[in-house]
Amino acid sequence: MSSKFVFEDSLPVAPLKIAALESCRPLAEQVNGYIVGFRKNDTEELLKARKADLHYRGYDVESYLLDLECPRFGSGEAKGVIRESVRGTDIFAMVDITNYSLTYKLNGMTNHMSPDDHFQDLKRIIAASISTAHRVNVIMPFLYEGRQHKRNKRESLDCAMALEELSNMGVKNIITFDAHDPRVQNAIPLCGFDNFLPTYQFVKALFLHDSTLKINKDSFMVISPDEGAMHRAVYLANNLSVDMGMFYKRRDYSQVVDGRNPIVAHEFLGTSVEGKTVLVIDDMISSGESILDTAKALKERKAAKVAICCTFGLFTDGLEKFDDYYARGYFDYVITTNLNYRPESLLKRPWYQEADMSKYLAAIINSFNHDASMNATLSPTAKIQKLVRRYQEQARDDGYEYYQTLG
Repeated sequence: MSSKFVFEDSLPVAPLKIAALESCRPLAEQVNGYIVGFRKNDTEELLKARKADLHYRGYDVESYLLDLECPRFGSGEAKGVIRESVRGTDIFAMVDITNYSLTYKLNGMTNHMSPDDHFQDLKRIIAASISTAHRVNVIMPFLYEGRQHKRNKRESLDCAMALEELSNMGVKNIITFDAHDPRVQNAIPLCGFDNFLPTYQFVKALFLHDSTLKINKDSFMVISPDEGAMHRAVYLANNLSVDMGMFYKRRDYSQVVDGRNPIVAHEFLGTSVEGKTVLVIDDMISSGESILDTAKALKERKAAKVAICCTFGLFTDGLEKFDDYYARGYFDYVITTNLNYRPESLLKRPWYQEADMSKYLAAIINSFNHDASMNATLSPTAKIQKLVRRYQEQARDDGYEYYQTLG
């Protein structure tokens, strides 16, 4: 490894512990592996340079994962149990509230865990550790109730209430990714709230998957599927120095279907997409109806390729419609992150690609534990532009035959 993760001028605020709930255990194990590697590298590099000796309690260990569990009684009630000391530690509690694959027994019946169940388990682990830990931080990639972020008429403000509850329990920092509306942090102005975007990882996955891309205004375009995703599309388009366009949804406000007003049509604003590769970027795929309608509309406008990038692939209505649209040629591939649960059936789809976030998340945890600046991590502009330059230089040298060594 290189020395770029070495913190030469700062020590951790406390020994690091990762409290990974079962909902995101596979991701946490990957993150733990990276942090172990980072810290072995730190120790070796600093000893080699004769700058410091980092062999002290809890810094260079074989694993940072806590031994914990949330067992349930036959009635469905539960408790949080931590089986090792956490006194004086810096805890990062990780939870994936979208993981519907987990089950528990309720009066002899099998129940699938809902987001509410996962949030309750998170609070149980916090309650079991907050009194003796030095600091407790929460990593919740998909923000609990993040879609219920504002009030229309007489509605509950679920996300604000959840954040207030975590803050009142003593949580110091809340870390999330691509929040539906990051302004919900206004509910907890005295608590740390950081919202990270996977833009760099999307660009990296895109280049690794498709070596024929030409990143210029004549060949490439970034598309926002609605007005809510505009800031993501603008940021990426500016970094790639290409044009962007957007769709806006015409809805029928006289009806409510499944809790929302149905979409009548998607209207497009922007320059022609004919003959171009277009990248549609958004925060999540829920049912997929909106993103698939956008892809179809772009193909009907004679786009050469349609790539879809979404942070969270929930696919709440199944994968069959995506299979159908892929077979019809309405889109070429879908890229999502590994920040939330993905069923095995999704991973086997020919149109699916994954942007790995584990190394990025490990770097975030390592930086937080050192109280290091997060400016470069929050806005990875320099890394994206460096990646694009390397891709274009290699394209000129090798005629777009790209290699799998992107950093």
